[in-house]
Formats: sequence, C-alpha cells, structure tokens
Amino acid sequence: MGDLEKIGKTSIRILFLIVIIPWVSCERIKAQENKFPQLMGNRFLTICSLIRVNQIEVRRDTAIGTDESEVHTAASARLFRETIEKNLPGAKITWALSWLALKDQRENYVELKKQIVFYHKKYGDEITFIPGGFFANMHNTREQINRDLHEGLQMVSDLVGGGYRPLSVISGFLAADNLKYLAEKEGIHVCQGNIWSQYAVDNGDGEGSISYPYYPSSEHFCKPAQSKKDRIDCVNLDGWTVDFINARYPAAQFINGVRCGSRQGVGPIETILRQGTPLGTKEMLATTAAHFDKGYALNNFAWVTCIWELSLLKVNKKNDGMEGLNIWLSEMHKRWPQTKGITHGELGMAWRKQFKSNNNINYRFVQRGSGVCASDTSLQIRWFMNKDFRLALLSNRNGNDQEKVIDFTRYDLKAQEPADPKQGQTIRNWSLMNRLNQKGTRSQDKPINMDELNAEEKAIVKRRYPELIE
Repeated sequence: MGDLEKIGKTSIRILFLIVIIPWVSCERIKAQENKFPQLMGNRFLTICSLIRVNQIEVRRDTAIGTDESEVHTAASARLFRETIEKNLPGAKITWALSWLALKDQRENYVELKKQIVFYHKKYGDEITFIPGGFFANMHNTREQINRDLHEGLQMVSDLVGGGYRPLSVISGFLAADNLKYLAEKEGIHVCQGNIWSQYAVDNGDGEGSISYPYYPSSEHFCKPAQSKKDRIDCVNLDGWTVDFINARYPAAQFINGVRCGSRQGVGPIETILRQGTPLGTKEMLATTAAHFDKGYALNNFAWVTCIWELSLLKVNKKNDGMEGLNIWLSEMHKRWPQTKGITHGELGMAWRKQFKSNNNINYRFVQRGSGVCASDTSLQIRWFMNKDFRLALLSNRNGNDQEKVIDFTRYDLKAQEPADPKQGQTIRNWSLMNRLNQKGTRSQDKPINMDELNAEEKAIVKRRYPELIE
C-alpha cells in the first residue's frame, strides 16, 4: 500500500470519528428525545446484566479471575429476562458485553448473543459494551481504552444490525478523558462510570462521587463539573444502589460470621447470595424504599439501579438467586406499581433532558438501618449532594446524641486522577477524598459536630442548606 493511500484511509477514518459518528448520534438522539420519559414525578429502576468470559479482562488478550463461560448460556439469559418480565411487566433492561464475550464464537456465546438481540427486538432492551469487565482504567492507558470503546461499540452495532447504536456504555469506573471521548467522538452521552462508595472492596476503588446522575468534571470522574468549560457531556451513573448505613465501611465487616459488604443494598452478591433469601430480600426492599418513599418525596423523582452479572445464575441448581429476584421485583411492583423499568441510556438521557448543567442538582436522602448485617437499626443517616459538595450526617435514633458529620467532600477544590498505569502495573485507587470521608480510613476522618467545621466550610454549607448552620 502506497503512502498516499495510507494517508487517504487514515484521513477517512479520522473524518468518520470526528464528524460522521457524532453527527449521526446527535441526529438519532434528537429523533428519540420525545420518547425519553419525564424524569420528575417518576420512580425508575435500571437493571444491567453483564456478560463476560473471565471475571476481569485486563486487556484484549489477557484476563484474570474466574472463567465464567460455562454459565453464560441462552438458558441463563431466558431465566433472568423472563423473571423480570413476569414480575415487572414491560420493563426494559441493559445488556453489557465484554470484548472477549463479543469475540467468542463458541456455541453457547453465539446462542446467548442471539438471545439478547431477540430481547432487544421484543422488549426494547439496550445492548452495549463494557471495557475491561469493570476496571479498565486500573490496567490500561486512556488511549487504549478509547480504542477499545470505539471497536467494542462497533462490534455491538454489527451484532444487533440495522444501524443500531446504544445510548450508554457500562464501565464500572471510567476516567474523565474516556468519558469525554465517549461524548465528543462516539456521540454517547450516558455512562455507568462510577461505583458509589467503593473502597477496599472488589478490584478497584472509586470513592467520592455523588450517588445520583451528574455531569462529570474534566478533572476527575468522581467530581461534578463546576462550569460549562469543565463539563463533560456524558451523564455519569452509579452501578449499584447501596444501603447508606453499610456504605460507611471501607471493606467487608463480619457480623455474626456473615460478611457484610460496603456495597450491600440491592446487589445480589452482597444480599441474597451472602445473606440468604429472607434477609437478602429484606435488605433489597429496605434500600429500595429509602429511595422510592422518602427519597422520592425529597427529590421529586427516585432511582434504584443494579448490575446483575449473568455468571451469578446457576440454572437448575438450588439457591441461584432467582427466588430473591422474584421476591424483590414482585414486591416492588405491589408497593410502587408505577415504577418504570428502563435502560441505563434512557435514564441518563431523561436526566440530561431535565438538567443542562449541575447547577440545579440538589439530592437529599434519609435512610435508617435495616437490621441486616451492619445496617444498624439504631442509626439514621442524612445525605446532601450537589455540585459544590456532598455532606453526610449520622445520628443514633435511640439516644440524644447530636448528629455527626461523617463526610464532607468538597467539589470546589482541585482534583486530579492518577496517571495511566505502565505496562504490567495496576493503579487501584481512583478515589476523590478531601476534607472528611465516610470510610474513616485516614487519621483526619473522625466524625465531628457541625460547629467544628471552619468558617469557610460553614459558609459553603449555609449557601445550600441554611437550616443546617445555626
């Protein structure tokens, strides 16, 4: 191939990346905008099922952790999807496939992919790509992840056919530069790009964000954008709705011999698979209620989200979690019958239609302990989250103790993500911690009274919540 021909092909590819894809995506979004649900006045559930080959796909050709291929079958997908439809009729979900799963041509993967394309056509489910199986930035450069996103999304389009393009990407964590790439080069404006409260658990840390949707800052994916210049137009979504009482712990806590994970909430691993069906579903419903009852009253909309890895299903074997999924969804439908089960892309785009910046976001939550594992029934937590900061106040309902500030993360301060990992290196901790963090992992992270904040800090809080400052 001659040099001129190489230059020509490179130029066409650049034109396609910079002009054609974003333009087509923009026109597609405009055409669909009226179909996105109204955010305010609704309760939303987003469920994603994740399909991998290995637990952690470090790079395209390298994977670590459990080989999950045996349980990735069309039968597993049918069991999971039909359970959702039975208990929450009309709900849509998101399917996320890893690089190796998209490439895998073994019979079970071929049939499984056909099955989820069928569900896309039947129910309107979203099919998308997950880079790295959750922890791409811990192992890969930002440049490599952008290449993976581009080619992975193209494989998804080829799989579904008909010019299909997802509205969102699932990633666990995703660096700010990669979120910016998704928005500006791929025309995708929604990403499940943070796992709220995750620290010293699983294979990566990303503590410090707010738990409901926000536009991320170009400085750090956990930081809400502070200005139009700073704003990345890719709505950042949490991965799992968690119990705010449990989330204070940095890692696993063993209570009466049971492992209580900090991600305990609606996730199946931390609830029904560890606690058993009765306690697990009690926790899932308590966490759901914190958002669908009090949270809804405070915020005028509510959102619960869960990623349910398909590898967690064991078809025709006892204790496969399906009983818990049945109970959770059927009770949800009874107690909150207007719940809208939608895709991650639809939720993010509905939020994006409502909010053009982070200026007006003002999330408030109140949660009391559920009594499951480390979620102490005597405790109550209040969270306040906005563009400027997040603030958590913990109190003991059985005593007269004053509320304590256990988290005050300021977003008006400079933030910086880690550099790219070098070959063979892992960069685990991508957290954003400054003034005071709920996990208590640093010497400065001791609960304090509100009046122990300094004058500047009190002024910042008072601008948003004057009732909190005497």
